Amino acid sequence: MTDPKPPGKPPVPARTRRLRSRGRKVAIGLGVTLGALVLILGGVSLWLWIQLSASLPQLDGRSAVPGLSATVEVERDALGVPTIRAATRADAARALGFVHAQERFFQMDLLRRQGAGELAELFGPAVLDVDREHRIHRFRWRAARIVAALPAAERSLLEAYTQGVNTGLAALGARPPEYLALRLPPVKWRTEDSFLVVYAMYFSLQDDKGARDATFGTLRDTLPPQVVAFLTGHGTEWDAPLRGGPETVPPMPGPDVFDLRREPVPAAPAKAAALEISEPEEGEPLLGSNNWALAGAHTADGKALLANDMHLPFGVPNIWFRASLAWTEPDGTGRRVIGVTLPGTPMVTAGSNGHVAWGFTNSYGDWSDLVELEMIDPEDCCVYRTPAGPRRLVRTLEKIRVRGRRAPDDLPVFESIWGPVIGKGPKGRPRVLAWTAHFPAGANLGILGLETAQTVDEALAVAHRTGIPAQNFTVADRSGRIAWTVLGPVPRRFGFDGSFPTSWADGTRGWNGWLRPEEVPAIVDPPGGRIWTANARTTDGDWLALLGDGGYDLGARARQIRDDLAKVEKATPKDLLAIQLDDRALFLERWRGVLLSALTGKALAGHPDRAELKRLVESTWTGRASIDSVAYRAVRSFRFELLDEVFGAITARAKAADPHFDFHGLHQLEGPLWELVQKRPDHLLDPRFATWDDQLLSAADRFLERAKGFGPRLADRTWGELNTTRVKHPISFAVPALGSFLDVPPRRLSGDENMPRVVRPAFGASERLVVSPGAEDQGIFEMPVGQSGHPLSPYYRAGNRAWEEGLPTPFLPGKTEHRLTLMPAGG
Repeated sequence: MTDPKPPGKPPVPARTRRLRSRGRKVAIGLGVTLGALVLILGGVSLWLWIQLSASLPQLDGRSAVPGLSATVEVERDALGVPTIRAATRADAARALGFVHAQERFFQMDLLRRQGAGELAELFGPAVLDVDREHRIHRFRWRAARIVAALPAAERSLLEAYTQGVNTGLAALGARPPEYLALRLPPVKWRTEDSFLVVYAMYFSLQDDKGARDATFGTLRDTLPPQVVAFLTGHGTEWDAPLRGGPETVPPMPGPDVFDLRREPVPAAPAKAAALEISEPEEGEPLLGSNNWALAGAHTADGKALLANDMHLPFGVPNIWFRASLAWTEPDGTGRRVIGVTLPGTPMVTAGSNGHVAWGFTNSYGDWSDLVELEMIDPEDCCVYRTPAGPRRLVRTLEKIRVRGRRAPDDLPVFESIWGPVIGKGPKGRPRVLAWTAHFPAGANLGILGLETAQTVDEALAVAHRTGIPAQNFTVADRSGRIAWTVLGPVPRRFGFDGSFPTSWADGTRGWNGWLRPEEVPAIVDPPGGRIWTANARTTDGDWLALLGDGGYDLGARARQIRDDLAKVEKATPKDLLAIQLDDRALFLERWRGVLLSALTGKALAGHPDRAELKRLVESTWTGRASIDSVAYRAVRSFRFELLDEVFGAITARAKAADPHFDFHGLHQLEGPLWELVQKRPDHLLDPRFATWDDQLLSAADRFLERAKGFGPRLADRTWGELNTTRVKHPISFAVPALGSFLDVPPRRLSGDENMPRVVRPAFGASERLVVSPGAEDQGIFEMPVGQSGHPLSPYYRAGNRAWEEGLPTPFLPGKTEHRLTLMPAGG
């Protein structure tokens, strides 16, 4: 008997079979699609990797460069610093252009577009307003005129650099990475573009909107003269000028002149919950620097020493590119110059040539004026008065190309004999900006002369014929001598001091050319053997009248440097680096005392937050801007809150008259603020407060309310939490997801504005150098970020840690790790 067959599986319904079949097909299709997508993504990733790798700069081997007279060697050390050895200066310029383009072309492109007002061509309507503000100055047109008027030798050098740039760009295996992201090709470099880079620095370093004059003008029009004088002094007791002494704060206006108790009550402070979760600031940080020099009598080896750290906004890449250039003059003289270059220009900006070493700080003299036009015919917007009779404004139509739009944006620009019309004042009168940048004297290649200067005297002569944004120029030479002057054109004013907007129509006020070299203030071989500048007032009296006041920084940083230098005898480079890293909070010490005195037993009663604040201010004060100090952050913020409340009330009339008015542009308010806190006059007390004690407690409470926005524990609100670096690439602002790839990792750092070690999250020392001409091998150099702008380069962030930690690394390039030979085309 055979076993029965096992029962079969039940039949599958037709609908189920169709669904299963469809499911299998979907699964197969999805699998094929996903597989294809993986292949595509893999292919795209592979293609992207190939493109990025191909766009890396060439470090070794050989490359042809048209126009070279002989072979050039480009040697790079472990940080990517190139030493360029060339037969001639022109060959060195070609090679530098080649290297700049391969390492930093996108940075160069942004600088020239910023100078010309051409950013919208890359980024579209989002930056059109910036372009419109910059295009008013017509700097591309001005740059072309300057190039056409250059001496033959300088024009030849600039053309050699331009040819090197375009050769270096073309020699890349693929376009630089940023252009892959933008999906645009890079545009070739033009000879005038190097001057547009200089003009971009004008926008960064000087007042292109006449904002300071406008602020002073609003004060003049709305407040009594005694109040205006009290708020607008040239300095304070903190000043440490090279000539003269501290300034006395102008007299406090009495109640018969100005009484806040009789003023309209200003708007009440914002509710604590509405406060921005940020820290109050005293306006934008000053774009400045530190530099100083010691004569040979005060150094360990008897040679002069120069130190320089230029303070600028942080970015990726860093603004400077280190380089060492060596060449031979026609007479056989060998030359070598080492320092920092500004990509887009063919010269060493600051450094040493073995005979002299030089550095800069922004001068903050008065280099622009607002001119109020007197219009003649109400029916004609373009006819204005001049000392020579009526003139018509010249109209030029600037066409701004905007990515994503077919038609350009048309911008009519109106220019007077004194400069372009940049807007209107509160009373509706057109205002013109007279600015050194608008004149041919404002931009030239005179700084090239520093590469071959042999003495302090020769360097000063170069400084007085150089056209760049005016700088405090500090120089030391091989013989042990030192000097200071202002480099850049200084306008010769007549009939006024440049503080307020005014009419030039009747010929009694205006500019009459430029100071002659012998008229420009200069200090050579000072008896004390020390020179220092830090963006504060450097002089007094007739010299100050010549230079004007364009918004000098508070003198606290300069005074701390001066006093540090006075303690050093027989200095070494490391001694000067220590001064650059000095983060002692001398300026805020007295404000700590004010805060503690306000936190009395009565003030603390029923206020546990205030009690905790007092405990932390007493226990965590280190005397420095330390990253672990709650006290430093609290005292700093307390002062800013107090300043905002006090001067917000005093200048309420000005703010009501002009919504754009901002008293933070008055950089010497420390003097008046301290006077008010010490004397506590009732008539200058904000009427919202019964006593000055109440005013002080209000500032403390506002800090406490802001602090809560960061977290519940006041003990966690350290200075380092706030002072954390944000060093970002321009692309990561638009695409934050790329930040981890493109940006420098954030780092808590000590330092602040009113001390030698200037460090803020996005602003600070763009380099630190200490060097003795003739002893460069003992010098020190540090720089944030790295040499290369390419994120796959080993030099993208190389050296950043040394800058963050203040580690002394050599001024001279190190051992050669890569060698690139540039050959004449066809050679």
